[in-house]
Amino acid sequence: MARRRDVHRFHSEEHGITGLETAIILIAFVVVAAVFAFVVLSTGSFSADRSKETVLAGLAKTRGSMGLSGSVVATSNGTEITSVAFDVTLAAGGSSVNWDPASTNNRTNVSYIDGVDEIDNLTYTTSVVAGDADNLLEPGELFEITVTGLDALVQLEEGDIFRLQVQPPSGATLIIERTLPGGIDDTIINLN
Repeated sequence: MARRRDVHRFHSEEHGITGLETAIILIAFVVVAAVFAFVVLSTGSFSADRSKETVLAGLAKTRGSMGLSGSVVATSNGTEITSVAFDVTLAAGGSSVNWDPASTNNRTNVSYIDGVDEIDNLTYTTSVVAGDADNLLEPGELFEITVTGLDALVQLEEGDIFRLQVQPPSGATLIIERTLPGGIDDTIINLN
């Protein structure tokens, strides 16, 4: 009889997890997993949107890209470089670029850079080589740009390296870097 009582006592003092406790723990795990999944998905969507914005901004920037077409030619007065001329055209699929030198805003800016000087908003003239008569470079058109007055701004000497930086209102910057030859006594100097 003592054995029966011990077995009964053994079963009556045994505590275990009830079905209700199990259900509460299961629900807690499901809720935590759902919150975690929501956070991960939201972060992924946000990252994808930011990536899309970056790609679209990059495409917009390259759509206004220009390229050189032909030679870069310097004009000299026999001792100093007075102007530099170059031809530009739009890259394939590029957007129109404003080359109106009289425009006060939303126009292309040409800068001069060398080892010492950096000068923005250089004076330039635009000549239409191929295209309509406006100063808006459009697909299929070719403009000759002449940067003037360099002799009043900088002293370019034989063997100097200089850079012209062409920045349209939107799009990629065109960099033209050239080295002057050993003699600049010619009137016209091909810098290619």
